[in-house]
Amino acid sequence: MGIKIRLFIATTMTTLLLHAASSQAERDDVCARGALDSRYCDRDNDLVADIPTKDSDWLDPSALIFSYTPVEDPAVYEKVWGGFIEHLESVSGRRVIFFPVQSYAAQYEAMRSGRLHIAGINTGGTPVAVNCAGYVPFAMMAAEDGSYGYEMEIIVPSDSDLLVPADLKGKTLAFTSPTSNSGFKAPSAILKSEFNLVAGRDFKSAFSGKHDNSILGVANGDYEAAAVANSVLQRMIDREAVDNAALRSIFKSQTFPTTSFGHVYNLDPTLAAQVKQAFFTFPWAGSELSEEFTTEDGFVSIGYKPDWRIIRTIDSANDVSYDCR
Repeated sequence: MGIKIRLFIATTMTTLLLHAASSQAERDDVCARGALDSRYCDRDNDLVADIPTKDSDWLDPSALIFSYTPVEDPAVYEKVWGGFIEHLESVSGRRVIFFPVQSYAAQYEAMRSGRLHIAGINTGGTPVAVNCAGYVPFAMMAAEDGSYGYEMEIIVPSDSDLLVPADLKGKTLAFTSPTSNSGFKAPSAILKSEFNLVAGRDFKSAFSGKHDNSILGVANGDYEAAAVANSVLQRMIDREAVDNAALRSIFKSQTFPTTSFGHVYNLDPTLAAQVKQAFFTFPWAGSELSEEFTTEDGFVSIGYKPDWRIIRTIDSANDVSYDCR
């Protein structure tokens, strides 16, 4: 059975709704759009929404709103992003406000409605934001040599008798959210294709809401196993938010692209260019970002069409479709 992710805001993790007004002229425009919601156009076939043809539909806010994906406690990241926000204010000449979203749905809804202008969006959620919220990703964190990414790992308590993925049969596996790549979509596709294990048929599933909830849940014995992003796990270990000795990995995937950074499609192009400039000129060395993301050395340019191909393939393998309303 296919996975249909319907965007209902403030309901359940599996049903999310995104409402917002958009330009009637843009909705009525006959244009190529591929998988994009009907309010957007994709005339250049790069799979992301084009800027509206009428400058009256552009956003030129006096204050820019920025949010970082809620993979962990948002309160942790407001301080971490402080130095970058100051840099963005300097480059753009605008006040920048950090928006500590509590859920993926709230982040997508805020961007779709024009209340969120710049965001870091989790890997699996990037296609949702692109297709349903007019999100235009352009950057990603990477190491100095250009390497980037993370792996999905299935973790268990260190004293668990689960040794390999096949041992999950008859057990309960914690996912994070249906829009998360490492927290749901990748493990679902991999367990089905490589181990013939399907949630609901071969094992039970639970949803924790966020990666840190899953990690702490396994460490505290609340979950028998969990699928998580090992980048989040490593940061929690580095911060001593979880004891590495309490956990053990029984599976590690291929490398996936990490959180994307981008802006809403109808941001004034001059302002959008300044936002990009801020990312690519941010002095990374010695910053709070460098202390938190210890394996990264700055931001690199990305393209949604080429760099998220593997994630779209995983979505296709899971028969994922999105109902943007």
